[in-house]
Amino acid sequence: MTDLPRNQHIIASGLIAAIGVSIAYISFTQEPADAFIFPRLISSVFAVLAIWTFVKAILGRTKVGNGISGEAMRNMLPGLVVAIIYVYWAAKALGFYTATAIAFFALLSLYDPAPHSEMKSWVKRILITAGFMAVMYGLFALLLNVFTPREIFF
Repeated sequence: MTDLPRNQHIIASGLIAAIGVSIAYISFTQEPADAFIFPRLISSVFAVLAIWTFVKAILGRTKVGNGISGEAMRNMLPGLVVAIIYVYWAAKALGFYTATAIAFFALLSLYDPAPHSEMKSWVKRILITAGFMAVMYGLFALLLNVFTPREIFF
């Protein structure tokens, strides 16, 4: 049982490396090529760093700590569910910006320690979500000209 944190780190970093390599592969095989310049850059860096971390984990050259406890996993589970729904369904079905706003607001509502019974905290969450979406739109649509999934709203 003493190898649990190391094995947990090897498995997690291996899964992340596999995801990183598959995303890089997908971004390099899609057309039109101009639409995927930004994803190719980001996915390549992500894949290289993920592979590096995986190799370090296999060689035992990482500081792994105590691993993730069951309580920490239970705390992360709602966020993971929101992320899975967002990635596999909502971004395409609802459009990137609409789905991102809903997912961000849901995550903020789940993890914000402010009381859910006060109107002030809900207004704060709405304003933070609107500010986040303004930055996302400015970054992706205006500055980087990245193509995003478009469906119902935009």
